[in-house]
Amino acid sequence: MDGGLQREDPGASYFRESLRLRRRPSRVSNQLNRDSSSDEDEEEDEVDGEDQARELRNTPFSMALKKAVRQAQLMKMPVVSSSNSWKMKRSKILRQLKSSARDVVGYLTLWDKTLQKIGGNFGGGVQSYFLFLRFLVVLNFLSFLLLAAFVIIPSIIFSRVGTSFSNTSETLNLCADCAAECMEYEPNPQGLRMFYSYFLDLLSGTHFMEYTYLFYGYYSNTVLEDRNFSYNIPLAYLLTAVFYLAFCLVCIIARMGTAARVAVVTGGSTVGNYSMIVFCGWDYGCLGDRATKLKQRNVLYRLQVDLEEEALKRRAAARTLKQRVLLYSLRVAMFFVALGLIIAAFVGIFEATNFSQENRQEEGFLSLLLEYLPSIVITAGNFVVPMLCDQIALIERYTPSTTVILALLRAVFLRLMSLAILLITLWQQITCEGDTESQNCKLCLYNHVDYPCWETRLGQEMYKLTLFDFLVSVAVLVLVEFPRRMVVDNWSNKLVQWFGRQQFTVPANVLELVYGQTVVWTGALFCPLLPLISVVKFVLFFYFKKINLFNNCRPALRTFRSTTSTVFFLMVLLIGWCLAAAVVIYSIAEIHPSISCGPFRVSSNIWSIVPSSILNLSEVTQEFLFFIGSQAFAIPLCVLSCVVMCYVIVLAAAYGKSVSLLRKRLKMEGRDKQFLVKQIGELTRKLQIPNSE
Repeated sequence: MDGGLQREDPGASYFRESLRLRRRPSRVSNQLNRDSSSDEDEEEDEVDGEDQARELRNTPFSMALKKAVRQAQLMKMPVVSSSNSWKMKRSKILRQLKSSARDVVGYLTLWDKTLQKIGGNFGGGVQSYFLFLRFLVVLNFLSFLLLAAFVIIPSIIFSRVGTSFSNTSETLNLCADCAAECMEYEPNPQGLRMFYSYFLDLLSGTHFMEYTYLFYGYYSNTVLEDRNFSYNIPLAYLLTAVFYLAFCLVCIIARMGTAARVAVVTGGSTVGNYSMIVFCGWDYGCLGDRATKLKQRNVLYRLQVDLEEEALKRRAAARTLKQRVLLYSLRVAMFFVALGLIIAAFVGIFEATNFSQENRQEEGFLSLLLEYLPSIVITAGNFVVPMLCDQIALIERYTPSTTVILALLRAVFLRLMSLAILLITLWQQITCEGDTESQNCKLCLYNHVDYPCWETRLGQEMYKLTLFDFLVSVAVLVLVEFPRRMVVDNWSNKLVQWFGRQQFTVPANVLELVYGQTVVWTGALFCPLLPLISVVKFVLFFYFKKINLFNNCRPALRTFRSTTSTVFFLMVLLIGWCLAAAVVIYSIAEIHPSISCGPFRVSSNIWSIVPSSILNLSEVTQEFLFFIGSQAFAIPLCVLSCVVMCYVIVLAAAYGKSVSLLRKRLKMEGRDKQFLVKQIGELTRKLQIPNSE
């Protein structure tokens, strides 16, 4: 080029720069000459090598050229002693072992490949449901191990050591004053029974099932006493149940914090991150055509969510004032319609529970039908009302993410409040509506006539709800979903094709899990094996839902963002935990325990076992525990918790502002690059014009 710029070989320029860097005095060599500290030598050597490797990676040259430069750099590395060389090899081996361990853990992660396949075919929203299901499986399994270690296994072992058991003095004194009627409890009927009645008992948890380790009534109120060892079964039963709820709360909060951090880093529900998804969303660890196609589909779904939400927001911004008033009026009207449907479902549950409890003396299949009547009404209401609310949500015309959250809120309110109404109805009958002077509650301070072991009765209700929920899901899969797919695939009728295959609605399925987990938390105190039953149920759920998803379902027409939905799923689960905790606290503190069964049969309330056990400890331990329970400890702890919470909130807000500022900075840098590209183009054209002349 005449008078133009003189070109230079980029490889030669890079070699000169690399040579200049290598001629610079090495920090490692200087350190070796000045000091014999092997640890510092190793750290400096590794830092220098990492810096050179990082610089080389960021250089836009071919891989062959980079390999040649790297070999030249390694040849110029300073000579180290044998001890330092051994330490460097050891650190390298340790890093390789850690990497291999991470690979093994990833390989052994439950359902990892299946979850990747689901995310690639149906998007991150559906994948978040199965991740949520896996979290509940692990949580319930760990909870069962906790209950088994401190309650179930000790009860089984100590029951064989009959001579080592001794009733407490409180038991003897109280039982002497008890009326004979309050001590009557015989769940096993006498005489011969039809063979099918045992199957009915298995489904309803009655008769022979009541007197097993499955329910509260079978556990003993005795203490194992020995010279060097003692074990208080009632105290272990209560503290394990309390710690079980606290453990679940910690797991939920920890997982929620992780999901919230991911939502903040990825931008949450913001749209317009197309460049980040396209240029930074690819996983270069994908191996094979199958993994590549799954990742491509996942990226496609993410882009689809962003584009759909942005299109809806643009249409919302283009509405006139009249259109907005009409839309808001329609949304208010639909809100009251949905509220009316939910209230109607509550009334039906209340009436069904009362009718079931008043007519439970029936026998045979009619008895089983009456036992399951509340569960049937709850399941029917939870199926019909959310389906109608989904149609209402289509009329309201919210964004996909808002529609998911609104549907979840309505369904959560319906499901959890239906469970609360069932429990309130049972408590009204157990406590005679709080009137201990009534005929049924005057003698035993609770309704012993109808509920000789009311804790077992509550455990049976939670057991039936768990079992019925599972049976209904299997029945719907076998009797509805597979026939629907066969009809759609083999019949060309326009109406049938309009219905099409089922869409996998994430809100309804997530709420089903939240409802089931809330039932488990509520019934764990009265049915200790319920977490194990839920583990089996959720594992089977995973495979049934997977089969249904890949064989009977189509991708949803309205997708949503998985990051924000994961946080919301955990918030809904936290609401269910609060409901279950309220039930357990009320049962522990207010209702008189059954006198004829259970580990707390001799106490005025379940919690009274804790103060009575503390009195048997040493004076120093008593003073310490009473101080922890006093206001002098509780008030400073509350103040400190508030301060820490405020600090965390402020820190989160600061991080959020930092993220937004960084995003703005990235946009500005993008604009600067566009400006520079334009300037380079103009300069190139100006230089080409004189040369062409």
